[in-house]
Amino acid sequence: MSASMTAANADRQAAWRGVRRLLAVRVDNLGDVLMTTPALAAAAQSLPGAEITLLGGPGAGALAPHLPMVREIIPARVPWVPGEVDPRDDHLLVERLADGRFDAAVIFTVCTQSALPAAMLCRLAGIPLRLAHVRENPYGLLSDWVPETDLVLDEIRHEVRRQLDLVGHVGWRTTDERLRFALRQSDVARIDAWLDGEWMEQGERPLVVVHVGATAPSRRWPAERFGQVADVLAYEQGARIVFTGGADEAGLVAAARACMRQPSHSLVGRLSLGQLGALIARADLLVGNNSGPAHLAAALGTPVVDVYALTNPQHTPWQVPARVLSRDVDCRGCLKSRCPQGHHRCIEDIAPADAVDAALSLLCQPRGASSETNPLETFA
Repeated sequence: MSASMTAANADRQAAWRGVRRLLAVRVDNLGDVLMTTPALAAAAQSLPGAEITLLGGPGAGALAPHLPMVREIIPARVPWVPGEVDPRDDHLLVERLADGRFDAAVIFTVCTQSALPAAMLCRLAGIPLRLAHVRENPYGLLSDWVPETDLVLDEIRHEVRRQLDLVGHVGWRTTDERLRFALRQSDVARIDAWLDGEWMEQGERPLVVVHVGATAPSRRWPAERFGQVADVLAYEQGARIVFTGGADEAGLVAAARACMRQPSHSLVGRLSLGQLGALIARADLLVGNNSGPAHLAAALGTPVVDVYALTNPQHTPWQVPARVLSRDVDCRGCLKSRCPQGHHRCIEDIAPADAVDAALSLLCQPRGASSETNPLETFA
């Protein structure tokens, strides 16, 4: 490397070390944002005193009390994710970001997304330093970029590692790579009061949270099987069963509970994000599809039985005791929200008994025990 190139790299690293107002772009679902929190923590740890703003999806504001490293969250609809966006809103968003006078922007994407639309947004907002993973040469759209290497799904990095590697490119690192989600005392008190009211004399019985929903239909195990699993755990372990989900998932929860002979409780549509986190933190186990609550459990250290559709391999529970259940299929890695084959075999072929065995193995572990599970392993 020539002396001029060495000097230029040193100047660039110094510029990133000097960032005081940082924009983090992650316009995705809850689980994606949670899997980005270690990278956000790396930025906060490497830039003492810096202010971090998160540009997120329309529902991102619910995370504001729970990400202590983030000063502000800007919820937004953007045209590079599904949904209708008025072009006038694009101009308003550029103006809002320009008003933020950010020194730098880091654009977090999954490997199948293009960072360039967000890069253009940040360039138009006058943000001088812009970093992202890209496949093609971005030229002036990015000041700094990392070539995309996650091109073969069988060799893909975990989503958390991918984002840590991105910020590591500019020298930002953290000593704690766990997911982050801070609980509020008011949410904990609310959940504790509810648990005491329902099970005042049964506190020693394991608490199992069951989440039957997922945003993508291709990632939903049949709700009735969740009910069968919960029924066995309630009968054999005396488990206290609580179903969770959004109001739009009430039908799925009802179908699951209809398969049970043992009692259960439903909090579907009744919990804020913070209260859901407090409930999962109190639980001995979460059983669910690969969706936001699985990553919330990972952030809170609650063991997870993750019924994992093989649409993509890089979103398994991170650094938490987990059992990841799937069936290998030729069409793995389809990246589809709806099964293109129509058979859903990667999860349809998982029997309730498999999930029961996985749950029992985790319930027998002391809370906080390390997991021997490879984060990308699937169980046949």
